[in-house]
Parts: sequence; structure tokens; C-alpha cells
Amino acid sequence: MIIDEDLRIRFEKILSLRDKTMGDAMGMMYEKISKDELIATMPVNENTSQPMGILHGGASVALAETLSSVGAWLNVDEEKQIAVGLEINANHIRPVPMGQTVTGIAKPLHRGAQTHVWETRIMNQADKLVCISRCTIAILKKR
Repeated sequence: MIIDEDLRIRFEKILSLRDKTMGDAMGMMYEKISKDELIATMPVNENTSQPMGILHGGASVALAETLSSVGAWLNVDEEKQIAVGLEINANHIRPVPMGQTVTGIAKPLHRGAQTHVWETRIMNQADKLVCISRCTIAILKKR
């Protein structure tokens, strides 16, 4: 995994908040973590497929929102702010059969004081676009 060293402690902190998360259940594995780009892989298996034996659209959305939320969280002042999903959309371009792996690449389009907008491109093993998603994250004051 490639991670900016100044983010390692923050990233490990977010992973330690829960023993198990949706990302764990779906087999998400981080490949790169930085304030400007997050990359993770996810298998297409019994946990991420739909009855027709292809990647479930909801699994793609879960991957996109996970990457967007973690990316936003790495960009805020964790002592004063929290980052939470506000809206997400996704266009599913092509199917991916069980047994393959997809890669999500999330990058910020906007990092404002009250909202962030992240784009996630999910690619198949042949580096073809599977899904494109845009996620708006609300930046809130901690209570």
C-alpha cells in the first residue's frame, strides 16, 4: 500500500474506529492513500454480486462512498470537523463477472469549507470503466 507518511496515523485511526465495517465485509483493500487520491480494490464475489453473477451496482456505490468519505476525512481538521456523505450518484457502464476484481480511484473535484465533491472511477481488470460516481460530502462542526 502506498500512503503519504503524514496521513498514516490518521488513516490507521479511522480503520480502528470499528472492528468490522462494510468495506471489510466486501473485501475492500486500500492500495493508495493520499489527500488527493485514494485507490482500493474489491473482489466480485458472493458478497458483492447480484443474482445474475455480476457486480452489484450497490457494491460499486459502497466502494465509491467509502473512498470519498475517507478522502474527505483525511482533508479536514479531525479535532473540529467530521465528514459525512450527503449525496451520491453513479452510472454503471459495464458488467463485471464474479471472480474478477475492480479498482476504485477517487479524486476530489472540490474541497470547500462546508462540502467536498469527489469523483470515483471504478475500473475492471482490463482497465475499462465499469462505473463512474460523484459523491458530495458535508463537512460539519464536531459537537
